[in-house]
Amino acid sequence: MIKQFIVSLTLIFTVAAMGQTASSSPYSFYGIGDLVFKGTVETRSMGGINMLKDSIHVNVQNAAGLSDLMYTTYTIGGNLNKTSLQTTSDNESAQRISLDYLLIGMPITKKFGVAVGLMPYTSVGYQIRNISDDESEPSYRYTGTGGINRVYAGLGYKLNKSFSVGADFNYNFGEISTSNISFLSDIQYGTREKNVSNISGANVNLAMMYNRKLNEKLTLFGSAVYSPEGTLTLQNERNIATVQFSETFGETVIESEDIPVEDTKIKIPSKFTFGLGIGQMQKWSVGAELSIIQASKTSNRFTDIRQVSFENSTKLNIGGYYLPNFKSFTSYFSRVNYRAGFFYQNTGMVINNESITNFGITFGLGLPLGGSFSNMNIGYEYGKRGTTNAGLIQENYSNITISLSLNDKWFLKRKID
Repeated sequence: MIKQFIVSLTLIFTVAAMGQTASSSPYSFYGIGDLVFKGTVETRSMGGINMLKDSIHVNVQNAAGLSDLMYTTYTIGGNLNKTSLQTTSDNESAQRISLDYLLIGMPITKKFGVAVGLMPYTSVGYQIRNISDDESEPSYRYTGTGGINRVYAGLGYKLNKSFSVGADFNYNFGEISTSNISFLSDIQYGTREKNVSNISGANVNLAMMYNRKLNEKLTLFGSAVYSPEGTLTLQNERNIATVQFSETFGETVIESEDIPVEDTKIKIPSKFTFGLGIGQMQKWSVGAELSIIQASKTSNRFTDIRQVSFENSTKLNIGGYYLPNFKSFTSYFSRVNYRAGFFYQNTGMVINNESITNFGITFGLGLPLGGSFSNMNIGYEYGKRGTTNAGLIQENYSNITISLSLNDKWFLKRKID
C-alpha cells in the first residue's frame, strides 16, 4: 500500500514540479536565482543543522548520514511561501506553493546506505514595475521565470561505530528567462529585451560524520562537508522586440530580432561546513554548524549585468530537537518530535554597496503515523532578507513546510516459501 501511494505521489508531484516558480524575490534576478532546496523539513525545522544521527529520515546535505538508514525511506516535501516586499515608500506581497524534494533512501547493508532524488535547486520569479513620474522619461517592467532542477545520488558508508563517510553527485539542469520592457506612458508600444539561458552542469559533495559517547547518556556529534567548486554551462539567447502589453503583464509581439550573445559559465562556489553537537540519543540534541562559502567567485548569467557584485559568504545554523518518549504506548504527544532553531547568513550578494543578509527562526513537529516509523513532518520558518537602505527591497517571509517520510523494509529473505 505504501509503495502504491508513493508511486502515485511521485507521478503527480514530479509533473507538477517541472516548470514551477518557487520564488517571488527580485533578488532572484542575480546569479542563477534563489536557492530553493534548503534541506528536508526535519533538518530545516532545526535551523538547518545536519550532523545528528537519524535512522528513519534521508539526510541529503550530509551523505555520510545515509549509512545510518534502517529502512527504505520514501520522502516528499513541499512548501507554502508568503513574502512581504518593502521599500521606503511601498509594500507588496506574494505567495507561492512549490515541491521541495522527492527522495528515496535505502540501506544496502548494515554499514552502507544510498539515496536518489529530484529537487529544484534554484528558482527565478518576479514581476516588477518602475513607473516614472516624468512622462518624458521611460518606465520599466521586469519579469523573470524558471530555475535549475537537480538530480541527486548519494551514498554513505560506516567505517566503524564512530565514523561514517559519504559523497553525493548532482546533475543540474534548467532554463531561466528574464525580460524587461521600457515604455512611455502615452505611446501604445514598448521595447522588450528578453534573455534566455539553458543551463547544465554537475557538482559533488564529500561528507563525514562522527559520534562518540561521553558517558551513559550523552553523545558528542560532529560533521564536516566539503563541496569543491563546480561549473554550470549556460547557452544564452537574446531577443529584442517591439511589443504591445497589458496591465496584467501580458505581451503581444509586433516584431522581433535575435541578437547574438556569448555563452557563459558560472561557478558553483566551493563550500566547507563544520558542525558540532551534543545530546542524548533518541531523546534530545542540540548543535551548531558554520559554513564558509567562496561566493566571491559567483557571477551573473550575462556579462553586461553590473548592478551587483559578490563577496565571500558565511552562514551559521543552530538548532535541535526534543523527543519525550518515542516508546510510549499511552501518549501520542510523547512520541512527537519537537524541533526548533535559527540561522543567519551573509548571502555574498552586494547591491549598491549593501551586503544582503538573511536571518530566520524555525520550528517544527515530527508526527508519527500509526504504529510504524513513518511520520509526517511540519515546519514553520519566519525570516528577513535584504534592506530598505540604498533604494533596495526588504523581504519579510514565512514558509510552511510539510513532508511525508514513509518507511518500509526491502531485501528481506522469506521465512516460508
